[in-house]
Amino acid sequence: MRHVTAALTNAKVRRAIELAIGPTLLIALWWIAFKGQLVNKDLLPSPIDTLRDTGASIAAGKMTTDFTRTLIRVGYSVLIAVVSGVPVGIVLGAKASIYRSVEFLVDFFRSTPATALFPLFLLLFGLGDFAKIAVAAFAAWLVIVFNVAYGVMNARQTRILAARSMGASSLRIFKDVIFYETLPQTFVGLRTAISLALVVIIVAEMFIGATDGIGHRIIDAQISYSLTDMYGSILIAGAMGYGLNLALLLVERSLVHWSGK
Repeated sequence: MRHVTAALTNAKVRRAIELAIGPTLLIALWWIAFKGQLVNKDLLPSPIDTLRDTGASIAAGKMTTDFTRTLIRVGYSVLIAVVSGVPVGIVLGAKASIYRSVEFLVDFFRSTPATALFPLFLLLFGLGDFAKIAVAAFAAWLVIVFNVAYGVMNARQTRILAARSMGASSLRIFKDVIFYETLPQTFVGLRTAISLALVVIIVAEMFIGATDGIGHRIIDAQISYSLTDMYGSILIAGAMGYGLNLALLLVERSLVHWSGK
């Protein structure tokens, strides 16, 4: 028992060290570039100063407000994309003929940069929050539709045939076989969709009349030449994306533990 406990402790320590290597390497490279003046010192602040000022902004609640506003916008856009995208993806994947008939539209808009659609969504929805959420939701929706449809079309036929041979109805086959077969691909699409929605929301906050959010904070700090705030906000945006992806991975490992088996 003692050996098992020690092994688990060692594994946790090793995992913690592995996770710390990436951030440590980033800060080290940043420090080398700053100290060695590899980048103009007027354009690259010290990582220590940046982390200190960012911590102070978080403690004062300034950064927290912008973080929360961006997170809410991303959450709304992904929720809209999932609720409307999963059923469409299932329908398209279930009927190959239907998917082929709209494949051009899905691939065309999926390949179109979401930022190129900003003027269209501005004309349709104005400068408010809904325009930002709508364009991010549209970009995420396309990714989810594609991945869900792909997952349905590539469900393992052996398991479907086995269910049919045992007399299962089409509804039962979908509920107990196809649905679970598509979950791994659905989560792949969901992780991609969240990352894309975050990118679109950040860019929208920069350039579409936002008064808050991480994107607005980054561009505002750049204009006012507050470099530690700008770099700190970029770090926070990256941490948000990493955290959302990590959270989804944990959910996926819990719910889709049979993936690949």
